[in-house]
Amino acid sequence: MPTDVVMPQMGESIAEGTIVRWIKKVGDSVDRDEPLFEISTDKVDAEIPSPAAGVITEIRAKEGETVAVNSVVAVIGAAGAKPAAPQPAAAEPPKPAAPPEKPAAPVAQAAPPAPPSPAPTPAPSPARAQTAVPASDDEAARQRSSPLVRKIAKEHNVDISSLKGSGIAGRVTKDDILAFLGKGTPSAPAAAQSRQPAPPTRPSAPPPPMPSGPRGVPGHTEKMSVMRKRIAEHMVLSKKTSAHVHTVFEVNFSNVAAARAVHKPAFEKSGVKLTYLSFILKAVCDALRAVPVLNASVDGDNIVYHEDVNIGIAVALDWGLIVPVVKKADEKNLLGISRTVVDLAARARAKQLKPEEVAGGTFTLTNPGGFGALFGMPIISQPQVAILGVGAIEKRPVAIDDAIAIRPMGYLTLGYDHRIIDGAVADEFMAHLKHTLEHWDPASD
Repeated sequence: MPTDVVMPQMGESIAEGTIVRWIKKVGDSVDRDEPLFEISTDKVDAEIPSPAAGVITEIRAKEGETVAVNSVVAVIGAAGAKPAAPQPAAAEPPKPAAPPEKPAAPVAQAAPPAPPSPAPTPAPSPARAQTAVPASDDEAARQRSSPLVRKIAKEHNVDISSLKGSGIAGRVTKDDILAFLGKGTPSAPAAAQSRQPAPPTRPSAPPPPMPSGPRGVPGHTEKMSVMRKRIAEHMVLSKKTSAHVHTVFEVNFSNVAAARAVHKPAFEKSGVKLTYLSFILKAVCDALRAVPVLNASVDGDNIVYHEDVNIGIAVALDWGLIVPVVKKADEKNLLGISRTVVDLAARARAKQLKPEEVAGGTFTLTNPGGFGALFGMPIISQPQVAILGVGAIEKRPVAIDDAIAIRPMGYLTLGYDHRIIDGAVADEFMAHLKHTLEHWDPASD
């Protein structure tokens, strides 16, 4: 019996996935659980294993194609099975013969005058049409959307039923609503008013297309990857949503360096590399408990304070960026944090993360210092309200007790949402973080 390969649902709110590449081709043999194709979704990139052993007899979805979950994308036959022949196009049904023309009616006496026709019923105004019950299946389908789309629509006061969806059965996708917001289109009520009849005007010439690059400069063009497009969408949406402000603190890591020297041998015996990042992450957990508004999110006019401290760690990939989440980080010690970070980073680079491992973050930490940057101005990961950037930690001369000394120093940058976090609160958080790191007990774990 042939086995259907379907697009998996990589998370509760995910309705579709994009096939990035096929690892196997038609006619190739494949073992059960062997990587078959690679997909990209809103949450994660992943390699999908084969559900059975056999031969690929048919591939129904092309690379770059976005398909709904549970759609059949390939067929696996038994060993030795031949590839399926391409299906011929269905023949167009013959058109019915035109009915014979009716004979002309004989000339008769003049008919009596017809009664006056009733006055036409006035059409409903556009404003009423906005709130009316959908009159067709297509309109009802457009109202079906993922929780993420509905959340974006709620935050920007957009009526989803007024959008034309490009998904299955007219479903409004995230790309649809982001494109709607990115074009500066007015919100649904304003759009309804704009549809009122307007006096005729002379047609204006369309704006000239934006140049793709300097003229006469050689180069080449590449299409954005699915992950690159998702990053672009999320970053633009975040800048439109949050009022970004940044504050920078300099930290003396002398005590952390001493603690690292004490624990490093034991960690290496456990197969875990102890880095400065583990200490910073542990100190961030303490600071979030002390200043809980930074472990919150905005839901309309409400502030949601999260019970768990789930910290996302940005991992740079050769093809983009992904942010796996350390769940309940405040309940882990240094060894537990270090093990989790190493495991998540390794599986992120191997495309083996699960959707739930990149979801549910309440605060994010990014480490541009790993590449030598002194500090950066990171963009908040929605719907969070803060993100911490870690700069390079290096030895520098500093003034201590009126003397010049060499100490391991580094800059920490906090990006925060000024809608709910004021400068004094942000600096309180950073002062708590700085104090914890500079007064770290080398004997503690």
